Amino acid sequence: MIPKQTVDLILDTARVEEVVGDFVTLKRRGASYVACCPFHNERTPSFHVTPSKGIYKCFGCGKAGSAVGFVMEYEHMTYPEALRYLARKYNIEVKEEEETAEQIAARQRSESLMAVSEFARQFFCSQLKDGEGKAVGYRYYRERSIQDATIQQWSLGWAPSGKSTLVDAARAAGYKDEYLVDAGLAIRQEDGTLIDKFRERVMFPIHSVSGRVIAFSGRTLKADNPAKYVNSPETEIYIKSRNLLGIYFAKTEISRQDRCILVEGNVDVVMMHQTGITNVVASCGTSLTEEQIRLIKKFTENITIMYDGDKAGLHAAIRAIGLILKEGMNPRVVFLPDGDDPDSFSRKHTLDEVQEFIRTHEKDGIGFKTELLLEEAGDDPLKKANLINEIADTVADIPDAIKRQVYVETVARQFGIDADIIQERVRKTRENIQRSARRDDAFSSAKKMADAPGNELSPGASPASSPTHRTLATREEQILEPSEKELLGFILRYGRSPLQFESDSEFYDPEGTQTVAEFIDEALAGDDIHFANTAYEACYQAYFALYDTGLEQDAIVLALLNGEDRTVAGVAGDLSTQKYELTVHNFSEALTTTDSWLVTFVPRAILVYHDKRIQAQQADIRRQMASASSPEETVQPMTRLGKLNELKKTINIKLGRLK
Repeated sequence: MIPKQTVDLILDTARVEEVVGDFVTLKRRGASYVACCPFHNERTPSFHVTPSKGIYKCFGCGKAGSAVGFVMEYEHMTYPEALRYLARKYNIEVKEEEETAEQIAARQRSESLMAVSEFARQFFCSQLKDGEGKAVGYRYYRERSIQDATIQQWSLGWAPSGKSTLVDAARAAGYKDEYLVDAGLAIRQEDGTLIDKFRERVMFPIHSVSGRVIAFSGRTLKADNPAKYVNSPETEIYIKSRNLLGIYFAKTEISRQDRCILVEGNVDVVMMHQTGITNVVASCGTSLTEEQIRLIKKFTENITIMYDGDKAGLHAAIRAIGLILKEGMNPRVVFLPDGDDPDSFSRKHTLDEVQEFIRTHEKDGIGFKTELLLEEAGDDPLKKANLINEIADTVADIPDAIKRQVYVETVARQFGIDADIIQERVRKTRENIQRSARRDDAFSSAKKMADAPGNELSPGASPASSPTHRTLATREEQILEPSEKELLGFILRYGRSPLQFESDSEFYDPEGTQTVAEFIDEALAGDDIHFANTAYEACYQAYFALYDTGLEQDAIVLALLNGEDRTVAGVAGDLSTQKYELTVHNFSEALTTTDSWLVTFVPRAILVYHDKRIQAQQADIRRQMASASSPEETVQPMTRLGKLNELKKTINIKLGRLK
């Protein structure tokens, strides 16, 4: 662990223009620098680096941050890795805090497993050079059109037929038997002897995101062997559900293209890369998992599924679509012509042809699922009704409210039915999901309390009575997001600016002047209001935690950008910078200074936010009334709706919308 004093020194020393300039050609423009963005394709520079603020911001794709954030984003490093990179660049000595004996032992063991895995990689590669490996393994690669450069890049190899050839070589090199077994490279038989796990197979190493060999996948060349592929077992350094074949080679291009292509087979990945499509990964011989999707999400939110078009491939694609949507990502699907897989198709076509086929044959994930299930349903009305419910339930899995609404409208058009019907099904499904999540959270919380020493639940206590997280209605999130963004933008850009209200203003305080941040916080705290957007709320809380320490505005923003919470850093980077500072609002010619227009537009933004909150509450009440089973159940909601209408009218008069 890097001590805080060293972290502070690294962050204070690093110059954003110098760090970014190591990777991007910057051109000076006034007090800033510009370049074409390294994170997306563009011809006109929209990537700005501002040394005075210590930040970068792309006004095309929205990526923003500080020097450490840029290294994390560009090099796909963790926060500690990025700090160490910057320390090396600026010759800052990093003395890690002392590890415990257990931590040292665990790290050394992990390094030993990595070392023996690297030895195995070199051993399998060496076997291709002559004898059995050259005659069988190397010939197989060449028959599959895998070129020598690709073999070398991916460290493809051959596991010989002997029972203990790798074991013998590793022992001779000084590696212990326990590490061979624990790394999944050897098997201990009942009589205690050790034999190789991989024999007579072409070998595909599996790399971690950072490029270290952590496991292997071996393919037999014998037609009568039922185990076509044998993969490394799970070990301390390799958990199948969290790793992807090819991620190390693909991560940069995935990030640059903002898209990942997901295939099934080892050779599929290798051949697609050889063809020139290098944003491709596979799921290491397992069904796609949530952890693997989250790994991809570090580099992009867009996944194109390219599975075999057989029945198994279709069902695997449908399952993958659901998992991808649940993670808030965007699935697309492309199926190759009958009889082809990514391997064979890439061998038959040029790079341009493969790219054009993908571009013209990609389908939206939900659209694809709808078409497939509609075909299965045929003219059966009951099957069609079940299909509509299933698609609506799939839409309900999408975390983002705006995306859900877009899909609701798209599905409604596709089936030719009222969007409100789809929306209602989605709403009920999400309520069930949230209710189940609250139950699980409550039960988990209660169980932890019960398991803790001296914290048993009192007799008769129920897990359901434990505190649960606040949940928000779908429509509320959608309605409030623009106003929350505006308020947080004011805080991040002008938080410490004073609001100089005139003495005749309703906001004038004779006891002192409030800052923008204090004024907004007081307005929200009075009603115990929290932002519906969780990323905005996290950034809001992080800002005020620093504000209360007395830091200046620029120092607060820089601390947010430099922090380990990259969600907060992303929001801070996005909302603390604007390309055209004075075009956000329709300012009159009289408002010529920052102070003068802040006193107008900050209170107005708060009023608009309250108006939107009322709008969200009204929408929720109307839904309750629509689902009421008797007229009596609508009386109380109707009264509440009337009060909200009056309050909304008052706010709109203040906003100048009504007289």
